[in-house]
Amino acid sequence: MTHVVQLPLWLFILIVLFAAVTFASHFLFPSVRWFFRRRLQKAVTRLNTRLTRPIEPFKLARRYDMIQRLIYDPEVTREIVKYAHENGVPENVGFERARRYAREIVPSFSAFAYFSFGIRVARWLANALYRVRTGTRDDQIIQSIPKEATVVFIMNHRSNMDYVLVTYLAAQASALSYAVGEWARVWPLSRLIKSMGAYFIRRRSRGTLYRMVLSRYVQMATAGGVAQAIFPEGGLSLTGTLMPPKLGLLTYVLEGYEPDGRDVVFVPVAINYDRVMEDSILIAAHARGDRRFGARITVVARFILRKFWQWLRGRYTRFGAAAVVFGDPVSLKGLGPEQNVDMLAETLMKRINAIMPVLFVPLCAAAMRAGGGQLTQAEMHDWVDRQVRLHPQNIPAGEAEDVGAAIAQACALMVKRGMIEPVPQGWRIVMTQEATIAYYANSIAHLIDGDAAAAL
Repeated sequence: MTHVVQLPLWLFILIVLFAAVTFASHFLFPSVRWFFRRRLQKAVTRLNTRLTRPIEPFKLARRYDMIQRLIYDPEVTREIVKYAHENGVPENVGFERARRYAREIVPSFSAFAYFSFGIRVARWLANALYRVRTGTRDDQIIQSIPKEATVVFIMNHRSNMDYVLVTYLAAQASALSYAVGEWARVWPLSRLIKSMGAYFIRRRSRGTLYRMVLSRYVQMATAGGVAQAIFPEGGLSLTGTLMPPKLGLLTYVLEGYEPDGRDVVFVPVAINYDRVMEDSILIAAHARGDRRFGARITVVARFILRKFWQWLRGRYTRFGAAAVVFGDPVSLKGLGPEQNVDMLAETLMKRINAIMPVLFVPLCAAAMRAGGGQLTQAEMHDWVDRQVRLHPQNIPAGEAEDVGAAIAQACALMVKRGMIEPVPQGWRIVMTQEATIAYYANSIAHLIDGDAAAAL
């Protein structure tokens, strides 16, 4: 026992390293994790006192635990057995496939990342790019929803800025969970998005096993009270109009709803812009008849550098207004025992259309189309002023205080972008920009009265 044992230096170093790793993994790391988890729980408790709708425990659960709970769910397990039988593979192969789907879908929400980093970035970016406008009843609508109910925001999808705007504006209410498509699965963007509570979906997947894993996650999150945001159109609008809804996620919510359990309240949200940053990409995709978006990271980087250079030279200007308006909620309990997903979707889409914000670039674009492509300043003012008086409930607060100044500002933005050009005493549409004019006019076309063109 007292003999001296000689070891090579490399072996001694290896033993010490193994001992250090063992000590850290068994004693140090658990203690550190426990310490930070305790601090995080205290921080979330303080945060919940400020939020209109506190963060539910489901959203704070460990990602590993949620994945295990999801793949061992009885309905998912039955689908795994069915998948193995239909494809002639062992059940453990189906089990691993379900695990891969669950790991892909389940987010790793971080309250720290969401409220200390994400909200600040969203607020800065939204106000740097736009004059952000909201509905006069937005706060009142959120506060009127019972705290024990699950809130699901149903929104039209105009731009990828939709995520930023609604995240920022809903920050005082709760943390939102989004369904995002394949575009966001690029590293490191995927890690950031998952830490913000978003979950990925494969829009082109038709496998029943995948759909079961996704539906059960959505149903668990809804039953757990997680505030969610859904874009029923399933993608960005290529024409500016509200597209027919895709019922997948809404169907999952309705199928998992239990009348005796937590109520689910859908809040219609309408979003509109004076300028959609991706408009040229979307218009080109519509002209081709596909949904292949050719944006490259170099284009994005060049855009950011150009805006930064304008800011340094004191020539930076924002893109006009961006408006987010909340409509009257729809309660599942209020609909009674016979919920129909088609009727629910139709109701929500009608409410989104009814509250669509009317901004002045879309108004001026609609006026140019109604006037046959050319208007005098007096004709533009009379037509736009008439629409403002006809739809006061759709004009965001602060936008129509001086109609003449608002028209001049909107037309200046359109001239700067090459959409219209000045002519003696007025403006006319640039020949190559008719599709762009139509894109913006379409966002409010359903609100314009039928005699508007005849009035010109």
